[in-house]
Amino acid sequence: MSLLPPFRELSDSIKSIQDSWFPCPEKLLDLAIESHIAHLEEESLLERDDPFFIADLGQVARQHRAWKQGLPEVQPYYAVKCNSDPTLLKCLADLGTGFDCASVEEMRTVLSLGVNPSRILFANPCKSAAAMDFARRAGVMLTTFDNIDELEKIKVHIQDAALLLRIHANDDSALISFGEKFGAHLNIAESLISRAWNLQLNVVGISFHVGTGASNPQAFCQAIKDARHVFGLAERQGFNPAILDIGGGFQDSHFSHMTPVVRAAIQNEFPSQVAVIAEPGRFYARSAYTLVSQVIARRRQLQKSASMGALNMLYQNDGVYGNFMNVIMEKEVMAPRLFSREKSKGRPLVKTLKKPDNERTTSTLSTPESHRYSIWGPTCDSIDCVVREMTFDREVRVGDWLIYRNMGAYTLTTATQFNGFNCSRKILYVNSESI
Repeated sequence: MSLLPPFRELSDSIKSIQDSWFPCPEKLLDLAIESHIAHLEEESLLERDDPFFIADLGQVARQHRAWKQGLPEVQPYYAVKCNSDPTLLKCLADLGTGFDCASVEEMRTVLSLGVNPSRILFANPCKSAAAMDFARRAGVMLTTFDNIDELEKIKVHIQDAALLLRIHANDDSALISFGEKFGAHLNIAESLISRAWNLQLNVVGISFHVGTGASNPQAFCQAIKDARHVFGLAERQGFNPAILDIGGGFQDSHFSHMTPVVRAAIQNEFPSQVAVIAEPGRFYARSAYTLVSQVIARRRQLQKSASMGALNMLYQNDGVYGNFMNVIMEKEVMAPRLFSREKSKGRPLVKTLKKPDNERTTSTLSTPESHRYSIWGPTCDSIDCVVREMTFDREVRVGDWLIYRNMGAYTLTTATQFNGFNCSRKILYVNSESI
């Protein structure tokens, strides 16, 4: 890829030190956060009221190298639904990935970046007629199916498509399972292949997806074994399948022990030459994005409530209806880092509220030494809780900032405007690969 400068869309003060040496990506990230918060202090209150992302495109490049090392024979087709930030997509396009798109808008976004339609997989087994028509006109011909009715629609709207039969696969330990909604069971695979043959459609391979955030490599092994069986059915029917799509579900925490097992299963079941592709999403995006959110309110418990275990409460300007949907959907436990004033070179980057002269003393409020809090989003909904309990090394005040790492997957794309809160977020880009 063509390297971007270390900073992009940051303030002039930070751009002026692009040539500085940074010992690690973390240092670059902290400097970018510090610079932008300082910049926000010069803006209006309204401008300061939004959280922001820092995206490290260098981390995306490192994830791609890790992918090529772990699964060198598997071509990644990035799952756009995970994070559709156009700058991220352009970075991935430059790295040479394909793209897994599930809708017209996702295809349109990728195509607008100049990506050849042959690098797009329309990976939705149940598509609308309008979406098929768009794909045909755009030249996106590789797509999936898992039922008879879909074949009938394909015959009418995109009859020259190259088809992948999606078979049932499921990792029960995955963060989100797909087996209930998608995938043909083996007992109907032969009838689907036969119908495709009678309709003179072209089945070029088999696909599966064991689930988002998979952790059990044996789920992949079983799915690959099942795919080999269905390959045989297609070959006996007269097709020449040549593509195996092993789907997504890959994540950093399980990648190193997952990939040797997956590679061995592919080599065992498919000793002859087949093109193997996959649909990773969070593996590429999750670790590249950091969210920085501001504490907009604080609710301190009376001493009596505190003695009964009630925590002081922080309210920040992003919540589960925004970029923290994973707290509900995937039961993710967040652990933010408090932005330290000590990093501001002797001056506070964030203005804090002045303590009123008549404020009650700690004799009637919970003692501040513990610094234990629950953290809540900005909406007027009681389920909008981001962190149930978090301990910091100092008191957190209104105006402070909380830093959340690993926020690139299913955050921007799942945010809503519930309660009238804006779901668009400013993204600042750094590139730790160019330092």
